[in-house]
Amino acid sequence: MAPVARVKIAYIGGGSTRAAGTMAGFVAQGERFSGSEVVLVDLDADRLELIRGLAERMARARGVDLTVSATTDRRTGLAGCDAILTSYRPGGFEARVLDERIPLEHGVIGQETQGPGGFFMALRSIAVMREILDDVAAACPGARIFNYTNPVNIVAQAVADHSDVPIVSLCEGPIFYPEEIAASAGLDPECLDVASVGLNHASWTVRHEYDGQDLMPLLREAWEERADDPSFTGEPRRLLRLATAMGAVPSAYFQYYYFEREVLAELRAKGTTRAEDILGWVPDYWRHYEEQARTDDPRLDPRRSRGGIDELELAIDCMHAVFDDTGDTLPVNVPNQGSVPGFPDSLVVETLGRCDRDGIHPLEMPGLPAHLAGLVEALASYQQAAADAAWSGDATDAVRALAAHPLVRSIDLAERLYGEMARAHRAQLPERLVPA
Repeated sequence: MAPVARVKIAYIGGGSTRAAGTMAGFVAQGERFSGSEVVLVDLDADRLELIRGLAERMARARGVDLTVSATTDRRTGLAGCDAILTSYRPGGFEARVLDERIPLEHGVIGQETQGPGGFFMALRSIAVMREILDDVAAACPGARIFNYTNPVNIVAQAVADHSDVPIVSLCEGPIFYPEEIAASAGLDPECLDVASVGLNHASWTVRHEYDGQDLMPLLREAWEERADDPSFTGEPRRLLRLATAMGAVPSAYFQYYYFEREVLAELRAKGTTRAEDILGWVPDYWRHYEEQARTDDPRLDPRRSRGGIDELELAIDCMHAVFDDTGDTLPVNVPNQGSVPGFPDSLVVETLGRCDRDGIHPLEMPGLPAHLAGLVEALASYQQAAADAAWSGDATDAVRALAAHPLVRSIDLAERLYGEMARAHRAQLPERLVPA
């Protein structure tokens, strides 16, 4: 179906390793965006030009009417935009290495969106988002933000609390995690009918059906069959066990809480962090993009592309639903507004939302039972405190927020971690957040 209106989309982070896959996603849905323009915005002019040229060749080879431009001037790129896709990483993967490595040295799980690592990613990301909002006010005051910058829940919380710019944060987790658990149980993911609520990277299913029947007995049966299998280890084992123990399908990130010691031991025993692994793969990503940009019909190899060949696909689906007024229901992260019982209306929750030309409308969903809600409520309080601290730029508030995280839960540890990590990230943080 042709779009109701041609749209101009600014893609902030359009020179990143995942940008090639994102543009492949736009091209794959080319009929929905016919006549539209994507403006790639990033800091590295050479990489921007590579992604722009690659995207243009993909569009031309497939007969897609999509204009692609690029600029390092963010305000210029935002001028007249209808939509803003944000997927940026302040400090790059080098900063993520610090987010993962420093907490591990203090005996705390190092992770991009959880614990101290996620907290400092939030501080950096929200500092940049404040600048983006200033540019939006000047260049495209009617635009909507479709956010993929991590941690997506805390970023959206800060924007929703302090700005009138409509924002939705997106993550495929509620789609992927049940599929992965079903596959580990020997079930066909195509037969699932699930819905999750909670927070991003901290949600549980409140509907879990398989081919018209309750999924949970099938998972329990699979666990009983596989519990003594010595080859069934690591994350798949943990998540299947957690699902059967708690009676709902979890976000994969819950393993950091319910199996904290086990995961911490694995991370500390591993020679490299996840970010260090990615940094080792990055040169080949760029070689692959350069190779394909020289061909008349570029074809991305998912094994050599960051995130695969349909990266940020949910954001593209959401833009289509909003600007084509389809009313599609998608997993979204937006202010609650009564969607999930037991949580404040202003809290950004992960839920299902109907997407149309008027925006994102969170649907009324079942609440979480008490045995699931407790940890999510603690993480929700931390989410709000972290968003407040990042916005205010107050170091005292920041230490308090970090101490409130369930993986930290110690004021002495929070103070040590905060001081070391703030100094390590000095270049990407507001001056007020960095100890003398």
